[in-house]
Amino acid sequence: MKKVIVLVIIGLLFLPVFGSASIFTFRYGYFVPRFGGGPNSLWNIEFENMSLTKSDYQSGMIGLAYEYFLNSKLSLVFSVDFYSRDKAGFYRDWTLYSVNSQNFAFPAQYYTGGNMIIHSFEVSQTPIQISLKFTPLGRRVRFVPYFGGGTGIFIWSVRMHGDMVDFSDPYTYSDPDLGNVTVYPVNYVMSDESNRISIGYSAFAGVMIPLGNRMTLDVGGRYQFLKVNFRDAFQGFEKFDLSGYCLSLGLNYWF
Repeated sequence: MKKVIVLVIIGLLFLPVFGSASIFTFRYGYFVPRFGGGPNSLWNIEFENMSLTKSDYQSGMIGLAYEYFLNSKLSLVFSVDFYSRDKAGFYRDWTLYSVNSQNFAFPAQYYTGGNMIIHSFEVSQTPIQISLKFTPLGRRVRFVPYFGGGTGIFIWSVRMHGDMVDFSDPYTYSDPDLGNVTVYPVNYVMSDESNRISIGYSAFAGVMIPLGNRMTLDVGGRYQFLKVNFRDAFQGFEKFDLSGYCLSLGLNYWF
């Protein structure tokens, strides 16, 4: 939330450069990430191994926008939105045991008395965009449909804190009843790629419904296109897909 406030203040400082805004918008949306990627996607690895689900990362997205009319049907929109989800999960098929003072993941189907192996997985993004918005019927109609698209910078972070199973380093545990059992070391991690910046794109459409002389209800949908490269903590994973769609409801104040 602090990040959003700072960005809004910056926007207010630069607003006089463009003249008075024609519309100020506050909106609240529901963001559904695409969760794209192959077997080496961090999304897919987390969902395959952990108790985390896709619905855990479908969440609210708040936004602010200033709209400056270029003519009766075309306008320029400056917007900022914020999304963040931090959820903790446990490995579904593995349980924690200590052997010779080192932690290992044992198959949960055979070993039921161990501890859960838990870590948190956090994803956040703040798109700051400039867009062109087209109102084909103009602004003096009962319902004002619109569509458009734009580009901008996306400030994003991906963090993982807690215990992680290292499946690249198997060990053999000699169980007196089961024989040789493959186990894996468990390490505490604090992996963090924070405040990275990438270029993204979006397309949107919706309708504005008058509520009075200066207020309209804004019902819309937006799809954003964004795949980012890891370079630090999560190097080796494929591009992380932060694309997705957002359905939003907002209030417009017309100047």
